[in-house]
Amino acid sequence: MNEVRLGDIIDFFISGDWGKEKNSTQTPNKVRCIRGADIDNINANQSDTIPIRYINNSSFENKILEVGDIVIEKSGGSPTQSTGRVGYISKKIKRELNYIVCSNFCTAFRVKPEYDALFVYYYFRHIYNSNVYFQFESQTTGIKNLLLDLALGEIPFANFDKPTQTAIARVLSSLDDKIELNNKINKELENLAKTIYEYWFVQNAEKKWEKGKLSEIANITMGQSPNGISYNENGNGIIFYQGCTDFGERFPTVRQYTTAPTRFAEIGDILLSVRAPVGSLNFANTRCCIGRGLAALNSKIGSITHLYYILKDLEMLFMRRNTDGTTFGAITKDDLFSLPVIKPPKDVLLRFEKNAKPIFDKQFKIAEENIHLAQFRDFLLPLLMNGQVTVGEAQDEPTIISFKKIADNDTKFQTWKEQIGLAARGDIDEQTLRNIYEAIDENDR
Repeated sequence: MNEVRLGDIIDFFISGDWGKEKNSTQTPNKVRCIRGADIDNINANQSDTIPIRYINNSSFENKILEVGDIVIEKSGGSPTQSTGRVGYISKKIKRELNYIVCSNFCTAFRVKPEYDALFVYYYFRHIYNSNVYFQFESQTTGIKNLLLDLALGEIPFANFDKPTQTAIARVLSSLDDKIELNNKINKELENLAKTIYEYWFVQNAEKKWEKGKLSEIANITMGQSPNGISYNENGNGIIFYQGCTDFGERFPTVRQYTTAPTRFAEIGDILLSVRAPVGSLNFANTRCCIGRGLAALNSKIGSITHLYYILKDLEMLFMRRNTDGTTFGAITKDDLFSLPVIKPPKDVLLRFEKNAKPIFDKQFKIAEENIHLAQFRDFLLPLLMNGQVTVGEAQDEPTIISFKKIADNDTKFQTWKEQIGLAARGDIDEQTLRNIYEAIDENDR
């Protein structure tokens, strides 16, 4: 295994162009522009957040990104996070966005043909995760800049032969593919549970149902920030979430701890952002301390699913008002406690809970699996890149690929699909329906 430098594997660079917000005769070309903030979404094959911009003809001819190109953040970061995050232009992202550029705070590059581009992407992730880029940063006006030329000239590249590169990339991407599949399943499970909720409590709501306040159906704990000197990222104390910055698909990403906790969320509590953006939701998957940007809620009446979808409706309300230009900087304790809700009879709520909770629980299990898959991928990444684990050894690991088998009995699957009304939904493909079917325990179908 011969070592070369990172710069040796790059064929050419593609500079960024933020373009303009509106098209004009000077900037007539519509593109999607990847910012540093979009890199994590790009890597998860999520394209919804990528902004539309307009660029001139010269940029359109020379700066459009293709499948296999790699975007690297060169300005940004934080005191605890270096610059240098990388994003990979996958076939899916290219198909969905078509004409793609990166912003001026990033740059992109194309690797030489003798290297596997996906392997190179994972190697650059390995370098970033190893905190190497902190050594190659300068700072101007509060913004950190990556000294990219210097880093590329000094950081070695593990120059495996191309077949080995491809094999390593295939092992790592299988984990990312499973995570993406799980996210897709969870999204459809969410749609299914939401449909059931709307059928019970929107379409068939009864006028005689009592009106009340959020505090009458939920136990609410408002967050309180501990003393700042207790914060750390070394695992000392208890997990701490200040606000929604670390919110993920379903659970927050653990980043910070505190040795002086004040207010707590328990496992299964709903975490609600009470500061901008007000209304964002996640769940606590472990006991944690919550700061002033969050509130923790659980149900007083035994239906966490009903409470969750009430809060989802409120989240949509806040989002619409933000879109209309009425930005909520925060919601006070009194305002939160007094939010108006409809209070169906308890027996109705418990019957709904019996129907919806199995779907809800399955979403938890899938989200927890994704955490473990990501942890295993990040554990495996440096071992593969350093040659401490070979591809054959990695593939022998039983947790590397845990794809479920498609149901053998097609008749049961078709019956299930028709009974829950998904057969008529043309927006869900057959394979996704099968994945949902397999994700739900047999007794809950």
